[in-house]
Amino acid sequence: MAAIASRRWIGRTGFVVEAPMRVQGREAPVELVRDESETLTQFAYRSIRNDIIRGVREPGERLRIDRLKQIYDIGPTPIREALQKLNAEQLVLSEGNRGFTVAPLDAEEFRDLNVARTEVELAALRLSMEHGDSAWESRVVAASYIMNKEDAAIAALDSVPDSWERANAAFHTAMVDACGSNWLLRTRETLQDLCERYRRASVRSHRGERDLAGEHAAIAEAVLAREVDRACQLTRFHFDLTARNLDVAMPSGRKASARR
Repeated sequence: MAAIASRRWIGRTGFVVEAPMRVQGREAPVELVRDESETLTQFAYRSIRNDIIRGVREPGERLRIDRLKQIYDIGPTPIREALQKLNAEQLVLSEGNRGFTVAPLDAEEFRDLNVARTEVELAALRLSMEHGDSAWESRVVAASYIMNKEDAAIAALDSVPDSWERANAAFHTAMVDACGSNWLLRTRETLQDLCERYRRASVRSHRGERDLAGEHAAIAEAVLAREVDRACQLTRFHFDLTARNLDVAMPSGRKASARR
């Protein structure tokens, strides 16, 4: 049976929606707050998108509107409009009269995404090392410290916690946030979001085979030393290894079958 999300009023700020997150056979609560400026369609879009990226809504899962109404406690029209927006982002597939499904994970697509993501990342990284000041260096050091703690903790876990994902995102963002180009950073953010659900699958399946702490530490060291070529080489290797690990876990062209 589908788990039903709970809903409670929290004053004038909106609703807190608690949805289940399935990680390696377990469920953990996730809370999203509806901002008072958000429409129901925007909130439905953000909630479903978040669950797709995190793997709560599994690849190939059939997204029945009547079931989503129960999970998110939102009416059918905002749900349908949210699914159409997600279809435009290719996170959801439209099957005509059969409705919507979560887009499957496809190793070939991730390789393509990883090419674009890597080139954008390296362009921003070069600029960031060129323009970064002492305040930027402090952010890199702080993000590296938190990343090291999360890398050490993940070795003892059987899943990839959200705290590691947040630390990983913050670590790589700190490396490039002095690039001075808002367009580069926005493009990078979009690609990072699209890559996240693939990255979770790759890290989860090959976590014990990688020295994530060593990879991150080496990148940070090269960045702080302003060794541009070495930092870019290490970052490219780091991203490529994630893509190669997903290839092993999921052969190219594999499509998850829709759950009925």
